[in-house]
Amino acid sequence: MDEPVLLTGAGGRVGQAILRGLGDDYDWRLLDREPLPAAKVPDGVTDADRYVADITDERAVREAVADVGAVIHLAGDPRKTAPWDSVLRNNIDGTQVVMRAAAEAGVEKFAFASSNHAVGGYETEDRTPDLYRPEDDYRLDGEELPRPGNLYGVSKAAGESLGRFYHDEFDMSVVCVRIGNLTKDHPPREYERGQAMWLSHRDCAHLFDRCLRAEYGYEVVYGISNNDRRYYSIERAREALGYDPADNSADYTFEGKPKADRDTETNGGRDDDSFASDADRPAPESPAEPNFPADPDDA
Repeated sequence: MDEPVLLTGAGGRVGQAILRGLGDDYDWRLLDREPLPAAKVPDGVTDADRYVADITDERAVREAVADVGAVIHLAGDPRKTAPWDSVLRNNIDGTQVVMRAAAEAGVEKFAFASSNHAVGGYETEDRTPDLYRPEDDYRLDGEELPRPGNLYGVSKAAGESLGRFYHDEFDMSVVCVRIGNLTKDHPPREYERGQAMWLSHRDCAHLFDRCLRAEYGYEVVYGISNNDRRYYSIERAREALGYDPADNSADYTFEGKPKADRDTETNGGRDDDSFASDADRPAPESPAEPNFPADPDDA
């Protein structure tokens, strides 16, 4: 893609996984509510390409999307316990502002960070915990209706509907990625649900790279790695986007340690640390939106 790519919520967990994997591959514009430290910014991103703004600020968002070819929209309140006033303002109104600005600016592709919580209501008592185990064949594939498990999930379902509207009305390509449980070096430890929906950092970067490169109309896909235990199908992501995940939570013990027979080929040819050495990075992960505390278990 020759045009710049706008990444909202660039300082958060998902944004940093994307930038560490794809930092050298695109001409980035980064938008966040807080100034980003140098360790979170790829080389080559100038001060002029960093926007400190709230996504409900229509003027600032219109300026940020001007002349970009694609938007990856991550910003919002990531708390699964977020109250209605927060998800309404930050996740629904904010997403509407960004999508409208993108559509009116003629942006070609829009990747929206939805969530597993948009369909959390399918995890009923009679289905769990078997749902999280490899021998269970129940699958959600993106064709099902949203069934939110909390108000945060409601806000993500609303974002998916906004994406459908802006695709239909403006012919903007929109992909909604229902992100699972993002952790960097290993699956969530001793947590069946998290291991069933694990998304590694390198698979996260690869998935959003495919969102930028593939041709599609409107899609809803699941953002998880190629886990043996899973109840989200990744077939649509494979077919529509060319997603080819490298990681599998089954390659780790329940405690999150690599198994002795695990394939040790590094990153499957993909580099998820394209900028900022580990010594330069703060040890803790940042929340998906700097002004909000992140939930510890999933996106």
